[in-house]
Amino acid sequence: MRGAGIRTAITKNEPIVTGTGEETLPPISRVQMYKLRLKRQRLLWRSFRSRHQLSSLSDRTANIIPGGILAFTTLRNEITRLPWFLRHYRTLGVDHFLIVDNDSDDGSVPFLRKQPDVSLWQTRDSYRTSRYGLDWLTWLQMRYGHHHWALMVDADELLIYPDHDTRPLPDLTKWLDDQGRVAFGALMLDLYPNGPLGEQGYDPETDPTEVVSWFDAAPYRAQRQSPLGNLWVQGGARERMFFADAPRRSPTLNKIPLVRWSRRYAYVNSCHSALPRHLNASYGGPGEKAPSGVLLHTKFLPEVVEKSKIEKERRQHFHDPEQFADYYDGITDRPVMWAPESKRYTVWNSLQQLGLMGTIDWESHNSN
Repeated sequence: MRGAGIRTAITKNEPIVTGTGEETLPPISRVQMYKLRLKRQRLLWRSFRSRHQLSSLSDRTANIIPGGILAFTTLRNEITRLPWFLRHYRTLGVDHFLIVDNDSDDGSVPFLRKQPDVSLWQTRDSYRTSRYGLDWLTWLQMRYGHHHWALMVDADELLIYPDHDTRPLPDLTKWLDDQGRVAFGALMLDLYPNGPLGEQGYDPETDPTEVVSWFDAAPYRAQRQSPLGNLWVQGGARERMFFADAPRRSPTLNKIPLVRWSRRYAYVNSCHSALPRHLNASYGGPGEKAPSGVLLHTKFLPEVVEKSKIEKERRQHFHDPEQFADYYDGITDRPVMWAPESKRYTVWNSLQQLGLMGTIDWESHNSN
């Protein structure tokens, strides 16, 4: 059963449910399989080479426990988000944070160096030419994440999932292990305020969803792409506000943020897609009842206006920055994103009822 207003365009032969409940991806040729294997090897090699761009500022990786849940993040100037970000993921059950700072100058570095469960690296190299930080984080995942459940999240993303308030991440990862699943997908849901952007107040010690409380329940569309087999979900608030005339350029909203990592794995485009390609079968998109979560995207806190001015000049966030100049200008114009059809975020159950979050049968066991 699909959520109201959610449009999907999945290629034929999908979804097919396997014994683990994951979708079976459409077959590809041996040549395509070989090319994807080479692509993965190239990504791993460039990530290995990128290690020279990182300087260790505080290395506490000796404290990583066997089986510990790890969070990997790259950031720049996120001091207003970090207190709640760390609090949220500590409460969920993250054991250790591995963070790459990309030349922050707002106090993020001294703050992070004081955190006992954070290992911190810094680089002044280009975020854009490092595949938007993926090279750096893939190297850290190769070195420290092997056989761990690894979470890949940005500082403005808060992962939630069914019963996350009573079942922390160790419960989720145990359930995934029991089901034979190696990855867990999520929809990135844009949250925004009721009022012009940039005119709200925000206390970094408080829950950002109290300030950016609203979201678009629909429409969303999903399409499975070849040969990776990755989902491509678009729609929602940013498309409505900033890409109405060019919807195919609107942001990709699906992610695979939680993976039982192997040093042979590599993300391809942020954590929207990954190799080997079977990892991409872990998420079927909004409207599907298969297990999934939501990444609450708090991008539109008050600081977004000034940050957009800076990022437009830095030109680090898009392959072709000129195409997205209007996007930054649209944010700095301080628009009101709220609309009469906007929904207010209160509890995770409401997202499930709308079809934006899947379900988890906590009592089920894999019979295979």
